[in-house]
Amino acid sequence: MIEDIAAAPMRMREAVTGLTPAQLDTHYRDGGWTLRQVVHHVPDSHLNAYIRFKLALTEESPTIKPYDEARWAELPDTHETPVKTSLAMLEALHDRWVRLLKSMKPEEYQRRLNHPENGPMTLDAVLGLYAWHGRHHVAHITSTRERLGW
Repeated sequence: MIEDIAAAPMRMREAVTGLTPAQLDTHYRDGGWTLRQVVHHVPDSHLNAYIRFKLALTEESPTIKPYDEARWAELPDTHETPVKTSLAMLEALHDRWVRLLKSMKPEEYQRRLNHPENGPMTLDAVLGLYAWHGRHHVAHITSTRERLGW
């Protein structure tokens, strides 16, 4: 799972390489986000995950704060910021996160946090969720490219 976290920035960068602004503003499905929103969403989400890891490593079963990802995706910075900014943010964030993950002892992955919507979660479960999350959103972009012949 750590390798998935480590590879996510490169996979995301490869997925959007060569896309035009119009292509980035294409929705990956009806009612879904644009590819641009997806690119900006991943570092937003993974930054929250990184902070959740640090909280769980330094506090006893902290209750984390969820956020409204759909509303975050509609904020002006999501529409106005070049995707290269979020790609760089993702790369830097994942560099730090992977360093943290590799430094953790096996028992630290059993530390817990409380998610108000999902209940208690171990850091191992959170890691699995975010390893999947990066692959999931890269697939939104690559499948859109394949479907539209880009």
